[in-house]
Amino acid sequence: MPAGFPAPPPLAPEFIPRHIALVMDGNGRWAQERGLPRTEGHRRGENVLMECVDACIALGHVEWLSAYAFSTENWRRSPSEVRFLMGFSRDVLRRHRDELHEKNVRVVWSGRRPRLWRSVIRELEAAEELTRNNTGVTLAMCVNYGGRAELVDATRRLAEDARSGALDPAAISEETIARYLYRPDMPDVDLFLRPSGEQRTSNFLPWQSVYAEMVYQDTLFPDFTPQHMYNAVLEYARRDRRFGGAVDKFAAQ
Repeated sequence: MPAGFPAPPPLAPEFIPRHIALVMDGNGRWAQERGLPRTEGHRRGENVLMECVDACIALGHVEWLSAYAFSTENWRRSPSEVRFLMGFSRDVLRRHRDELHEKNVRVVWSGRRPRLWRSVIRELEAAEELTRNNTGVTLAMCVNYGGRAELVDATRRLAEDARSGALDPAAISEETIARYLYRPDMPDVDLFLRPSGEQRTSNFLPWQSVYAEMVYQDTLFPDFTPQHMYNAVLEYARRDRRFGGAVDKFAAQ
């Protein structure tokens, strides 16, 4: 860890989330509150994301960190901001892939290919190839990602296989659908974390987050620190996860 990096809370492995979904929200507002262009908030968020990766490594037992980098709805933003975000996504990967590789981080991409700049796709694929044998935290860069889009794309592929006879419709299960998602190897989300004060999922990993513990923090992402990550994990550790089950405390007596 970098010098001066805060130590994680001492938690038993069973209280640490295996998969953290992170909505990196509030970059534009952070910049505008300071009279800066929205793009400056995104620039600051770059180092914050790398610190989030370091915090997951320090915690131990975190296997996946999925970062919502660019959504399918973000194309509605101004052309100048979209251009910046595309170039920024490409350059962040280029600047940090060697560092992530040295830290044994595996980088994967989750999202739609159409509309995404080819230069961004090249950097995503290069980072995936460089780090594909790493065994530490998996950083899922969700670029041009939308949860409904993922389910639509999965349904189309599933329907094509059913029509061709490669798949028996009567045999379709939850496990079948999961195999058609962008990342079939992605585990369910344990902790869904959103800084910025907003309290919604914004179309991020809906299938994977059905039993996630939601933690919302009133901190814009450029001000997010490893301690915020640790606080979210401590909140997660306090939750009673029953996955739809319940115990009748009176009947148990």
